[in-house]
Amino acid sequence: MSEIPLETLLEATMFSAGKSLSPSELSEVLGYEEEEVIESLTKLQSTVKRRKGGSLQIVEIGGKWAMEVRPNIANHLPKETKSDLPPKLLKAASLIAYHQPMPQSRLVELLGPKAYDHIRELAQSGLINRRRDGNTRRLTTTRRFSEMFGCPHTDRKKVKKWFREMVISSGMLKGMESTLALRDTEEDGSIQTTLSIDEEE
Repeated sequence: MSEIPLETLLEATMFSAGKSLSPSELSEVLGYEEEEVIESLTKLQSTVKRRKGGSLQIVEIGGKWAMEVRPNIANHLPKETKSDLPPKLLKAASLIAYHQPMPQSRLVELLGPKAYDHIRELAQSGLINRRRDGNTRRLTTTRRFSEMFGCPHTDRKKVKKWFREMVISSGMLKGMESTLALRDTEEDGSIQTTLSIDEEE
């Protein structure tokens, strides 16, 4: 084992990996017991959080850990350094997260034939799953989606609830209550709540 403290090794590994890693994966590459890794990850998370003026944070999402830029810092980064989705894909991804499991046919109904391209691009980016259901497909978000949007959950129901709360708290629905137009289709086909969207330019 290395003479370098485990916390330091974990920080360097996650920084260079650029993706989330499970304790078992970190245990395997670093040669430490998984219990030691989990304990050190928790300590590292607290250590990084206490750093004065720090720009990074350690987050645990669905059993995997990652290092990312703090949200309050990310908002000030130059645009070219961000991996934001194009507006057309962001709209489609947001609708899927808000209404998942969303029938592909429903998204096409809302966005038109171009939705097929959006779905394909989102799937290729690993942001959504497509599960065949009769003549259509059910669209749901993935772990990668949670990581990109900073969601602490990977379970689709929890992601859906978290995303809806974020939409409401961000004020995206302010002034739109009377024009709610997007019906929420449940798994059994019943129609629930609604959300408005604007037509894409």
